[in-house]
Amino acid sequence: MTTLDIMLPYYGDVALMQTAVRSVIAQTDRDWRLVVVDDGKEPGVPEWFAELGDPRVSYQRNEKNLGVVGNYQKCLGLVEAEHFVMMGTDDVMLPNYVATVRAALTEHPGTAIVQPGVEVIDSDGKPSNTLVDEAKRRIYAPRIQGRRLLGGEALAANLLRGNWLYFPALCWRTDAVRKWGFREGLEIIQDLALIIDLIQDGEQLLVDETLSFQYRRHAVSISSAKAFSGYRFEESAQYFADVADRLDAHGWPRAAKAARTHLSSRIHALTLLPGALRTGQRDGARALLRHAAASGRRP
Repeated sequence: MTTLDIMLPYYGDVALMQTAVRSVIAQTDRDWRLVVVDDGKEPGVPEWFAELGDPRVSYQRNEKNLGVVGNYQKCLGLVEAEHFVMMGTDDVMLPNYVATVRAALTEHPGTAIVQPGVEVIDSDGKPSNTLVDEAKRRIYAPRIQGRRLLGGEALAANLLRGNWLYFPALCWRTDAVRKWGFREGLEIIQDLALIIDLIQDGEQLLVDETLSFQYRRHAVSISSAKAFSGYRFEESAQYFADVADRLDAHGWPRAAKAARTHLSSRIHALTLLPGALRTGQRDGARALLRHAAASGRRP
């Protein structure tokens, strides 16, 4: 009986998606089901899946584009197992991923979220060491050896100060996620919002340091208008203000303060400022500066 559903909401690069699918098929623990929900129209994709010949892999293409959140919601509705992964289509499962997650859940049954060990790779699949990921490891992530359960206000405050988790690598308990679902209107910060909902609801995060997943981080192109426009931080600023009020009402003042300060998000905005100035995006530069200086203020 399948005990882990791997959901793959797909849109974009065909070759990277195929690499992701092959990494699932190569799992040493074969007790899984892969469901690919195609939100695009790339030619040849349905035919490629038809030729795979693996009954554990199912594929469907949306009649119309649902967008990021819409496809997440559809994938969540298709989950049948007690636990699932919402994998990124450009990421890679190392062969021990399913075995690692299953062993962790056997030791700590009922855990809502499992974060296994992650290696960051670049667009070419080579190990990468970006400033963002160094900050996650050295500044925000707690020091953990082996496996460790985390939860409560301390974890909420920690993640709101700097989110060190890797969303596509997480394994989720299905009923816990379905209680909250994926929020409309959130894309950039969707993962953090869901995690904070679960923590506030009394759920726990299990961290297992065993390396079993590769997260692909693509370089920000200097020619990308959106990269330096500041648009992504408007959503973040509104979320941090709203969740701070909610956490205050919940009796978690330290977590509320971390949300209002949202330190790592403000630092990230500052790191994008030189790119906005180099590309002449004055409005973007102003938006980035506003976010960087907005500690404790509503947008």
